[in-house]
Amino acid sequence: MRKPRDFDAELKALEDKARDLKARKVQQLGELVISTGADALSADELAGALIVLTETKDTGKREAWAKRGAAFFQGRARRSVSAPDRDGGDPPAQPGGAQPTSGGAGAT
Repeated sequence: MRKPRDFDAELKALEDKARDLKARKVQQLGELVISTGADALSADELAGALIVLTETKDTGKREAWAKRGAAFFQGRARRSVSAPDRDGGDPPAQPGGAQPTSGGAGAT
């Protein structure tokens, strides 16, 4: 005979997994805000910038932002591998990376 399935236990396991995934997503978003230097912005400024980003339909801008984001993550991966070599260059890179994005979006 087959063993009956415990649907309640399966549902609880799925709910626990969903809760863990949501918590990890929130943590990763917070880490992203900090690593990009956006934690220096007020909550209102950050929310406003994100709203503008989500409302933007210009594919050229979105592609440019995606390229900058990919470059950021590639640079971050290299930094974690060779952190002592890049320590001196990191602080100027973060503020410089944040300013052209907002300046580029306003200029375009």
